[in-house]
Amino acid sequence: MSARADETPLARKRRARRINRSLAQRYPDAHCELEHVDPFQLLVATVLSAQTTDVRVNQTTPELFTRYPGPAQMAAADRADLEQLLHPLGFFRSKTRHVQGLSAALLEQFGGQVPRRMADLVTLPGVGRKTANVVLGNAFGVPGIVVDTHVQRLSHRLGLSVEDDPEAIEADLADLVERREWTMFSHRMVFHGRRTCFAINPACGACPVASLCPSDGVGEPDPVQAAAMVKG
Repeated sequence: MSARADETPLARKRRARRINRSLAQRYPDAHCELEHVDPFQLLVATVLSAQTTDVRVNQTTPELFTRYPGPAQMAAADRADLEQLLHPLGFFRSKTRHVQGLSAALLEQFGGQVPRRMADLVTLPGVGRKTANVVLGNAFGVPGIVVDTHVQRLSHRLGLSVEDDPEAIEADLADLVERREWTMFSHRMVFHGRRTCFAINPACGACPVASLCPSDGVGEPDPVQAAAMVKG
């Protein structure tokens, strides 16, 4: 669904902020669902989450981080052992190259520490703006818009962006929502996409932002049936 043709930029900004407030009420516990204890673990887990689910990553990382808790251990790990550990996540060979490559880069370029700047993070193997924003927002408190598949889908449905490129969507959303809200807005959008606004047959009748959504009605409209569809 494209943005409302008759909506001014100011009206869209006001609507986006109302959407954010409504999602905050629906999902007061919204958070990063990748389990981690430090910035390095979050960085690795986010890289591993490509093309798979957070649940699957969380099932894999406890053993991974027990064996290889930091960049020195990860960089020196036996590649075949890493591939075996990461096999359930799919694309395990490329993910092994990425986590070992970024670990080596952390040691060589950043003293073994995860950098706190976007410009530095995106130089690491397997790390793009999405991963960097996850790390910056959740490990270091630096606001960032994370455009994953859920945020991309909802941005279109809600009429907040007509772009397909994640960086362009990020720029659109950053212009609509207060900077201090960027990280939490991303979490709320992901929660909403996973729990209510599904890719196929969203639970429109149980949606807290239905009145603000130009796509209202594309999914189940009945409130009772829609409420039964909501997850979590």
